[in-house]
Amino acid sequence: MQQYSRSISHVDMLRSFREEQFFQLLRIAERLSLIRNCSSGGVINSYTYKDAGVDIHAGDRLVDAIKPLAASTRRPGADAALGGFSGLFDLRAAGYQDPLLLAATDGVGTKLTVAITANCHDYVGIDLVAMCVNDLVVQGAEPLLFLDYYAAGKLSVDAATAIVTGIAAGCRLAGCALIGGETAEMPGMYRDGDYDLAGFAVGAVERNGLLDSSAIAPGDVILGLASSGLHANGFSLVRRLIDDGGHDYRAPAPFSPDVSLAEVLLRPTRIYVASCLAVHRAGLIKGLSHITGGGLIENPPRVLPNDTLARINGKAWPMPPLFKWLAQLGGIDALEMARTFNCGLGMIAIVAPEDATAATKLFQARGETVWPIGVIEMGGGPARVEVSSLEF
Repeated sequence: MQQYSRSISHVDMLRSFREEQFFQLLRIAERLSLIRNCSSGGVINSYTYKDAGVDIHAGDRLVDAIKPLAASTRRPGADAALGGFSGLFDLRAAGYQDPLLLAATDGVGTKLTVAITANCHDYVGIDLVAMCVNDLVVQGAEPLLFLDYYAAGKLSVDAATAIVTGIAAGCRLAGCALIGGETAEMPGMYRDGDYDLAGFAVGAVERNGLLDSSAIAPGDVILGLASSGLHANGFSLVRRLIDDGGHDYRAPAPFSPDVSLAEVLLRPTRIYVASCLAVHRAGLIKGLSHITGGGLIENPPRVLPNDTLARINGKAWPMPPLFKWLAQLGGIDALEMARTFNCGLGMIAIVAPEDATAATKLFQARGETVWPIGVIEMGGGPARVEVSSLEF
């Protein structure tokens, strides 16, 4: 009997302890505003990720939509299947024996703001791929694989699908596989409708095929390859000029009335991989420079040896009307134009003078528009560029 009484006492103590815990939790919950309508029965809300702004089902729909797009980029070494934790590439299956791996990452910059304003997302995916793979090919590398990062405050499946459609198209042009990516829906980080993109590319080149500056010498010829437009650089200045000038992206372009201003600005960056690899593998290229941020002034020295000067004749190629309009709209001098924009040249190639004709013909056979635009000369100190007679 005595033992039983102690047991009852312990039960009472346990019950009392649990009741006290319950009321403590109740008071905490009230302070956190997790309990509502207490007077009508104490209903507790049940939150979901979607309540916080993240729609997992929308993400699943996007993955389903882009799987066939990724599959369209299959190539030797990668089946471009999505859904795993990482992507795989088989260098041996791609035919490499003693490869060096090269990697590049880039974005599209504020060109995305124009795409968002114009509600045209079809081409920025190509830009994303181009900005990465063009950086790989300047060292003689074949792009092998690509991954993308897409971030938005609220996921639009339609917009994201259009973007990835462009990414897949860019990968096919570059011959690389889209092996994965990340879609991040982050409420509060971006305004409604805004998004950002980043791309990551890996390429390979056989050790003896790496392009560096060692072979470049005075007397070499500089070839300029036409750009498709602004590509993806200088858009902060472009947007400022358009906003200050009161221009409408949807209106006809002042210099090309058959198309809208947005259409001209959003033309995708040209991908030079196929043509540059063909000319490089023919043994005709000493150096390549992708004309991106920094324009014609800052990019060529990145591939030139010290004590050299790249002398470029600004009259050697026709200046596209878009660049003339921008220069006149902003009163921009020639030097500022040359170090901000590509001015109609998206890639330059440096070749021996005896190879200039053959290289030009092979570039043209691969669809490029090419001009001889200058020569390499002796210089003193760090490599530099001089552009003369550039008129807008």
